[in-house]
This record gives sequence, structure tokens and C-alpha cells, in this order.
Amino acid sequence: MLEPEQLSLNIPDTTKPRVIIIGGGFGGINLAKKLPNKDFQVVMFDRQNYHGFWPLLYQVATAGLEPDSIAEPLRKMFGSDKYPDFHFRLVKVNGVDPVTRVVATVIGDISYDYLVIATGTKPNYFGNDQIKKFSFPLKQVPEALNLRSQILQCFEQANMTKDAEMRQALMNFVIVGAGPTGVELAGSLAEMRRHVLPTDYPGLDFGQMNIILVEGMDRVLPPMSAEASEKTYKYLKELDVDMRLGTLVSSYDGDVATLKDGEQIKTNTLIWAAGVAGALIDGLPETSVERGRILVNEYNQVLGFDNVFAIGDIAFMKTPEFPKGHPGVAQPAIQQGKLLGKNLPRLLHGEPLAPFKYKDKGSLAIIGRNRAVADLPGNLHFGGFLAWVVWLFVHVMALVGFRNKLVVLSNWAYRFFTYENGTRLIIRPFVRSGDRVRRRFIDKYEAD
Repeated sequence: MLEPEQLSLNIPDTTKPRVIIIGGGFGGINLAKKLPNKDFQVVMFDRQNYHGFWPLLYQVATAGLEPDSIAEPLRKMFGSDKYPDFHFRLVKVNGVDPVTRVVATVIGDISYDYLVIATGTKPNYFGNDQIKKFSFPLKQVPEALNLRSQILQCFEQANMTKDAEMRQALMNFVIVGAGPTGVELAGSLAEMRRHVLPTDYPGLDFGQMNIILVEGMDRVLPPMSAEASEKTYKYLKELDVDMRLGTLVSSYDGDVATLKDGEQIKTNTLIWAAGVAGALIDGLPETSVERGRILVNEYNQVLGFDNVFAIGDIAFMKTPEFPKGHPGVAQPAIQQGKLLGKNLPRLLHGEPLAPFKYKDKGSLAIIGRNRAVADLPGNLHFGGFLAWVVWLFVHVMALVGFRNKLVVLSNWAYRFFTYENGTRLIIRPFVRSGDRVRRRFIDKYEAD
């Protein structure tokens, strides 16, 4: 393995203005696609070499999809034939210096003319280090694969244990947070419990499998309309999801989840979908940050700088319509990335910039087969089969690459007619920190 001092960024010198984009998410890739290579050298840094469609991560976690069907390599997306002066580096950014116009990475520094921060968000544990240590987040592909292994290993071990109390803990799944990720994950697990798992594990009584959804607000899907919330509550009830509203998880030690009201739930799996925080980068002044996000003006310029920008979830743009910033979904990032791709050439040529105006295309959430909810522009709210079809269409079209669209669509069609749910392979056994029982089990398995 090479050490950092043996590596170099190896970015060619240029006479063109250099734009550095930190983050290959929705905002970053849409910006890079719009920037004309004849005017700029474009450098992108990310700690993973692919762009992922994260709204479908929960389906990777529940074995409905494989990770390569929701992800596309960044180097494939920006091939040298179409983007001759685009340079991607798989590297961690340590910080930025907006005064000297330098980005510091683990393998060296590089100067920029324009800097765009598109780092998105990370899980927010609200300072609870114990929950952070033992819970399962769902923000990246490796985390989805860890959760998939955890879920399947729980059933494998529940099928072998003689201890009834341990079996119940293995079959209790607590999901914290009833936003889109939480309700979609709960619905997917409930569909598995109803249609898939009884065939895989005929020796288990799946009437004992509990899916417990915990939400601090008094309704599910708080970001969506009251109509969508009511329909979602009804759908989850039909799927026998146990909802605990108006309460919080105060602690989790890997064995017992304790709710704020004192109730204790024995579980080996607590999934954290309760909130996110901005993935900030060191170097920006405190005056440019508010509520864990980067303050920007209507042109996505970071407060106090005319050549530093932030787009997507990390950007905090206050407007009369969105005093708390735009919603943390894909569309604001996509739209801001596209607009900045037009504004940077304008800035370069001394032309006036166009302000950002968010076009709300609506919100969708799926809660299982033929069950979905939709909030669309024009105060249109509906649910059921029609919303489910709309959800399928929108998510297939949003995937990057024809192959991914075809694979996901064929997977969903196969599951619709067969009630199957993916290949359910434990490719890499997962052992959570401090889980001595599973560590012994895996060690023995690997030794044999």
C-alpha cells in the first residue's frame, strides 16, 4: 500500500481558470456536465469513485437491488472524449483556504480560481455517541451493505438459536426517524416479512418479527403534506408496522433501545434515519456557516466570497419562500448545479449572474407494493396505485445510465410478478463493534 507522501494529485498545469468541485453528488455532477471544457479546467474530488442515486439505498439494504444498479462510475460519466479537461481524484479533502485559494487534500494541495463545495450531508446523531457507535446509518453504499448483512445474519442466527429471548431480539428491528427513508425502509421490511422471508426460513414464526418505527414528531412523513402523512400511516398500519410517534430514542447500547418515556426494546438492529447535518469542510469562517450548513446568496456564492460557492444540501440559501433553506432532496442540488454551470461562464466574462429560483417538482414516498403517496405542484395530493406508478417512473428516469434504468426496471417487474426480493446474499459478514457473540460465530465460520 502506498503512503500519502508517495502520491501526487498529478493535475496538469493549465492557462484556463480552474474550477474545483468537492463532491460528486447530484449538485457536483450536474455542474460538471454544464461547464464548458473550452473555458475551464474542471477538477472533482470525492472519497468514492461513483455517483449514487441515494433515494434507493434502502432497497440495497433490503436486498431488492444490487449497489451497481444505483451507482455509476464518475470516470465513465466524464470520459475524456466528451470532457477532455475534466480530472477526477479519489481523495479526501482536509480543508480549504479561501484567502490563498488553496484546497488541501491528504496527498497534497492545489490552487483554484473557483471553488464549489457540494459535499452534501452526513448522519446527525445529535451528540449521542452511543447511538452513533451501535446504530446503522443509511447514507452510503457500504452502510447499506452492512445493514443488508446485519438483517440477513439476524435471521440466520434466529433460525439456529434455542434462546427465545435472543431470538426475539434478533427479530426486532427499530427504525428511528419516520421521514421518507424511514417509512420506505419500514415498508420494504414489512413486504419481506409478508412475501419473502417465510419461504426462506420456514422454521421461524414471522408473526414474532417486529418492525418498530420511532418518530419524534406526532406524525409520519413530517416533510410532506398532512394528506400524505395520513395515507402513509394507514399503509404502514396495514403492513403491521408498529409506530411510536411523539417520542425519541434516548440511548442504544447494541442490545437495548431505550425510549424517552423509559420503554426498553431489546433489539440487535437499530437503524438511524432521524436526521442529517451538513458535511462541512474546515477553513471557512464561522460567519459563513449557520445551522451546520454554508450560508449562500441567491447565486450560491458563499457569504463573504465571490469565487467560492456551495450547492445542494450543504448550501443554506434563505428566501421568503424557504426561510430555513431549500428541502434536502435531489432537485435543489440538480437545479443549483445546472444554474451554476451557466453562471460561472457569465462570471468569467463579466456578465450578470442569474439568481436561483427553485422549481418544486413535488415529493414522493413509497410504502410497499401498490402503496405510495405523492405531493405534486398545484396542491395535488394522492396515494395508492397511481402514486406508486408515478414513483416507479420518476425513480427509473432519475437513475444515471441506460443500463441502470434497464436493470432496476427489470428487477422491479420481476419482483412484482414473483414476490421475490433480490438475491439475499451475505457477501461479506458484518460484525458490529462490541458484538462478541457474532464475532465468535463469524470467526468459527471463517476458520472452518
